Amino acid sequence: MLVDRKENPITMHLSRPRLLGLAALTAAGALLAACGSSSAASQTTQAASAAKVPLVVYAAEGYDQAEVTAFQQATGIPTKLVDHSTGTLLAKISAERNNPQWGVFWSDGAESYAALDQEHMLVRGFEPTAGTLNALGKEVVPADKSYIPTGLTIAAAVIYNSDVVKNPPTTWSQLLEPQWNGAVGMNNPAISGPTYPFVAGVMQQLGGVTQGEQFFTQLKNNGLHVYATNKVTLTALLNGTIKLALVQNSAGIGFQFKAPQLKVAYPSKVSLLPSVIGIDAKAPKQEIAEAEQFANFIYSAKGQAVQLSGDPHGDSLFFPVVQGTTPLPQVPDLASLPTDAPNPAVWGPREASIDQWFTNNIVQ
Repeated sequence: MLVDRKENPITMHLSRPRLLGLAALTAAGALLAACGSSSAASQTTQAASAAKVPLVVYAAEGYDQAEVTAFQQATGIPTKLVDHSTGTLLAKISAERNNPQWGVFWSDGAESYAALDQEHMLVRGFEPTAGTLNALGKEVVPADKSYIPTGLTIAAAVIYNSDVVKNPPTTWSQLLEPQWNGAVGMNNPAISGPTYPFVAGVMQQLGGVTQGEQFFTQLKNNGLHVYATNKVTLTALLNGTIKLALVQNSAGIGFQFKAPQLKVAYPSKVSLLPSVIGIDAKAPKQEIAEAEQFANFIYSAKGQAVQLSGDPHGDSLFFPVVQGTTPLPQVPDLASLPTDAPNPAVWGPREASIDQWFTNNIVQ
């Protein structure tokens, strides 16, 4: 069940000032006179502490709890995590349009952020300075710098049970063959964040929305199973309900830890899936500043270490975008994969309508 994860904010317990006698006041005055600069520095520190406001992080990443906890401990900024599926978070953001309750949005898929940016909902022009992007990361940064890449995975890969399937498909069109009738499962893009970029990527490769709708209609007619999330789809694969699972590659690699018979195949072509952060343009200035600190923390050596360790059997299995960060050993060589990247500026504004079409015509 998807629930909010709430972080207990770090708070400072300050004792109330006590009344001082005349002698104590005299001594205190002398001390203040001798150490004026120290007192001023102390007041500045207290003022800065008092200026901190809660940072609300909407996130759909497996390592988000670990990252939020580490950030709060490092900075003392009270931070609340709201963890849900990407679809649920986007629905919350839309419902709160006139009164946003979030400061940071962190999930997989740049398309949603491109759509939010076109609606002027994201802070533009900010880049973290705590780390330097590698060439892969630089390719993901939008021209107006309205969202911040934090890693890359693949959507979708084909996960299969090697005890059952010896020759997985090498192209998406092969999924329409009779041998895969009733044997393919995937997530609902209206719920699963990594799935819409996969759908958009296939549509882009096929030449457009109409061609893509035709493909997924044919896939449905060939017995496609649609589930809610990676876990549900992969569980259906393990219990033999399906033979092929079209899910995020990090989820498939993660399931190999407990089911080594599962293998990951990459048909031509698979879509690069960035995990990205957006900052609420309507948030108070102090919360925006804290959100920028959060992004800088993620780019720092400590933040990168947390991202790699926070979900080692899931989202931590990513391709890094910050120089000096090495992926976990289970992550394949990206250069060996047949990748493509749907244009977020083109496919972001189409997400709502395509998700609705998929729900109406493929899920039902």
